[in-house]
Amino acid sequence: MIPREIIDEIVFRNDIVEVVGSYVTLKRAGSNFSGLCPFHNEKTPSFTVFPATKSCYCFGCGSGGDVITFIMRTENLDYVEALEFLAARAGITIPEDNSQNVSSVSRKRIYAMNLEAAKFFRSCLLDKDIGAEALEYLCEKRKLSMLTVKRFGLGYSPNDFGMLTNHLKRLGYTDEEMTVGFLAGRSQKTGRPYDYFRNRVIFPIIDTAGNIVAFGGRIMDDSKPKYLNTSDTPAFKKSRHLFALNFARKKCEEQMILCEGYMDVIALHEAGFENAVATLGTAITSEQARIFAKYTKKVVICYDSDDAGQNATQKAIRLLGEVGVDVRILKLSGAKDPDEYIKKFGADSFRRVLGESKSGFDYGVDKIISSRDISLVEEKVKAAGEVCALIARVYSRVERDIYIRRASELLSVSAESLASDVERMRRRIEREEKSEQSKEAMLSIKHIGDRVNNDAAKNIRATANEESILGLMLMLDEIRAEAAKGELISAEDFVTDFGRRVFMALCELEVSEAGFSKAMLGQYFTVDEMGRIERLEMERRMLARNDREVFISCVNGLKKEVKSAEESDPFSDLKRKQDELKKRKNKNN
Repeated sequence: MIPREIIDEIVFRNDIVEVVGSYVTLKRAGSNFSGLCPFHNEKTPSFTVFPATKSCYCFGCGSGGDVITFIMRTENLDYVEALEFLAARAGITIPEDNSQNVSSVSRKRIYAMNLEAAKFFRSCLLDKDIGAEALEYLCEKRKLSMLTVKRFGLGYSPNDFGMLTNHLKRLGYTDEEMTVGFLAGRSQKTGRPYDYFRNRVIFPIIDTAGNIVAFGGRIMDDSKPKYLNTSDTPAFKKSRHLFALNFARKKCEEQMILCEGYMDVIALHEAGFENAVATLGTAITSEQARIFAKYTKKVVICYDSDDAGQNATQKAIRLLGEVGVDVRILKLSGAKDPDEYIKKFGADSFRRVLGESKSGFDYGVDKIISSRDISLVEEKVKAAGEVCALIARVYSRVERDIYIRRASELLSVSAESLASDVERMRRRIEREEKSEQSKEAMLSIKHIGDRVNNDAAKNIRATANEESILGLMLMLDEIRAEAAKGELISAEDFVTDFGRRVFMALCELEVSEAGFSKAMLGQYFTVDEMGRIERLEMERRMLARNDREVFISCVNGLKKEVKSAEESDPFSDLKRKQDELKKRKNKNN
């Protein structure tokens, strides 16, 4: 474990406002700072940073904690890795013997293994006896230069079940590491590992820090599946990465181009469009949408024209719009994808049509109108209804007004009529949203569906007392010290497992040689649990009175609720007698 004094120094040297501000646009709100939450989609800022307590909390989704927790969630790191990340940011050196990852297969180990695998794939591609066909495929058929092949680290996986695994074993990597890292499968018959990627052109997936986190493999003929991709590993979550973002992030301030596949991206980069990226074998996710919002103002979607591509486009328009990114759609004529278009018509032609990309609204309206014969009254009415539904989902009133006027021209329907229908739909949407929010609020109050503290709903009053006790312990040193003595309250008094674990962790840190440090809690709890812990302290701070008398009252209230629950339980008397009998037997033994 990293020494306590180094952890304190890491937290001290990484100002939470500066760290969060590098991911979120913050605005001062009194003594605090607020911004759009980076962990869920929202239009009104609900994420707050509290400099006084060196913490943050989202009032929308409940994410929160200290600077360590924030980095754990943002960068998808565990506790030790987050500390290492922050230490590097602050220029703090962590002793090697204390920085080992406690998990069986660490992220760093997978990074190192992936690097060796990438070197292996590269050497195979450049080996005339092994990779001649793959190199011909890339350079002759796909028209890539060797400079591009090397820049993207492209490689080739031989058509052999053991070349890579044997190579990695010689370098000291275990079967478990190769399997967990998704470089090897495991035979159901023999249990032995085998190369996962075989006879495929290899595309390394590189994160913005330069780590090779995963691979994509494309077959060179018409065999199925066309692509194989690394599944989620300790070093990689496909929903949180974009192919070529390591290059595009330096060229994308004004706009990015979102493509469907690796080859589209590489072809665009070779043609000079270095702001192109692609999702990794899946439709865009909300996490990826937030990545776009972090790096650029506008995204031009350039998906294939088939049904799958069009469905993916609709989803991308919605998710990118939710995070405030200006969305444009590029429709290519005479080619199915950017790679083919550039080969046929050249980079200048692509640049021209890129400038003619349509807004998400125009794309949606064109799709609606083209699918109906609006010369017929019934079809025009249906088209108008669909267009109004599209406009009603737009958050900005100004944008809605502009779109209504545009739709009026296209459909030859009065803007007033369209505006009336849009407003009616808006009211219905708002009612539905308020109803859903009210339902969620009621469930939250009753702790129904509480994923962090799933015992809470069993005894709501007892849970409320638990939360007050823990909030006071987090807030006040003297109350935490008194509680840790175990004279007034103990872990056995808690009714929820979560509350019990938090209490025990607080007490353990309090009586430790180094004393209590909130920064140490992240080693015991998940990021969701840390968000809940932050809320417990924050809610107490918002109350007018927080003292020992309140603490004693909550302790007594908790014990009273527990006793009341036991008395109302028909099996409690039997359980008590069984416990007494066990104690007597143990005493006699």
